Amino acid sequence: MSEIIKLDIAYEDDRGIILDIFESEPKEHGALITFNKGAKRANHYHKLSTQYTFLISGKLKMRTAKVDKNGDFIETIKEDLIKPHMLITHKPYEAHAFEASENATILAFACGLRGGKDYEKDVYRLIMNMFDK
Repeated sequence: MSEIIKLDIAYEDDRGIILDIFESEPKEHGALITFNKGAKRANHYHKLSTQYTFLISGKLKMRTAKVDKNGDFIETIKEDLIKPHMLITHKPYEAHAFEASENATILAFACGLRGGKDYEKDVYRLIMNMFDK
């Protein structure tokens, strides 16, 4: 299941904060993604890649569940409320979907095929929307 970590501020002064998202873990892809209130995104899984989602601002409802090699659910869908500065780890064969409770911005990182021309090579879309279940 997804690992959700509330990150602590590493340093703060009158200029602002420094918040370390990763330490000693280079990623092969990174993207900034925005959500308008009510928007639904993801609703897919990866067979090879591990994806990391870091919420910068807003609030998201996240649904996750393990799937088999055909994309069929093998466990009950779990729902979590994601708030700013939370980092979520999505392992291979973990379906994940987000719905914005308000406007939101995330950083999405991945280890494995995920960026540029390889973006769709390890994205397996679910037939059923996880928010319709």
